[in-house]
Amino acid sequence: MTASTKTELYLPAGTGAADGFDLVVTPESAGWEHSSLRVLTLAPGAERTIETGGEEMFVVPLAGGATVTLGAESFTLEGRESVFAGPTDVAYLPVGSTVTLAGSGRIALCGARTDTVLPFRYGPKAEVPVELRGAGQSSRQVRNFGTVGSFETGSVIACEVITPGGNWSSYPAHKHDEAGPHESELEEIYYFEIAPGPAGQPGLGFHRTSSSPGHEIDIMVEVHDRDTVLIPWGWHGPCAAAPGHDMYYLNVMAGPGDERAWLITDHPDQAWVRETWADQPVDARLGGQ
Repeated sequence: MTASTKTELYLPAGTGAADGFDLVVTPESAGWEHSSLRVLTLAPGAERTIETGGEEMFVVPLAGGATVTLGAESFTLEGRESVFAGPTDVAYLPVGSTVTLAGSGRIALCGARTDTVLPFRYGPKAEVPVELRGAGQSSRQVRNFGTVGSFETGSVIACEVITPGGNWSSYPAHKHDEAGPHESELEEIYYFEIAPGPAGQPGLGFHRTSSSPGHEIDIMVEVHDRDTVLIPWGWHGPCAAAPGHDMYYLNVMAGPGDERAWLITDHPDQAWVRETWADQPVDARLGGQ
């Protein structure tokens, strides 16, 4: 992939639709090697067959639920009313699988290429580690359903982030585009959902990705409900949620490293902000005191 701009890497809602999916991001469509994301809307009573091929995947209900069947084994995902209603249960799909999804609602498939073969598994929402990160106007909630140490996979790393309206997240900006003892090389997908106003007014937020050493990139976009941003490299963040509109994003990451790890470097101009959190409470809207 060469120097990247907003046009290549920002997918407004609907522009990534293909093959009956609301959104399709594959390594081929993104121009990279590892990470993928698909979003599917299931009508009541409908079914969809998924071939995982060379990818492992998490099935993540965004709104509604689904029954996931692989061979003689099935898991029923209770799901949730919306991404703002709390964590969800998930299912893990192995590489080389033919899986049937049945249910009603909007479902994400977070994937990555891997040679590792692991079993079909269920992840209950009660076991999803929920982290309150940052403080003050940098407060956000992170739901670590598919992160390192939370759920075993071959390559894919995935989590959900809730940023209350008026707050900033992915801040300080950080990067993971170099392999080394202190940083992982990971491609990343941000899929956004933005809560509407009290009368259904559409919400908005902002996302920034900027160049890191040796990696040219320039993204500064106003994001809306169901937009997607691709991050092959660079400093990414901050994300800002407009006042009155809570922001959700689903992060999907994978890379070439032999070890599955999420190691980051903070932007040197912004790293100092972490020191200020010790004297600030976590935003009470997230349960902070």
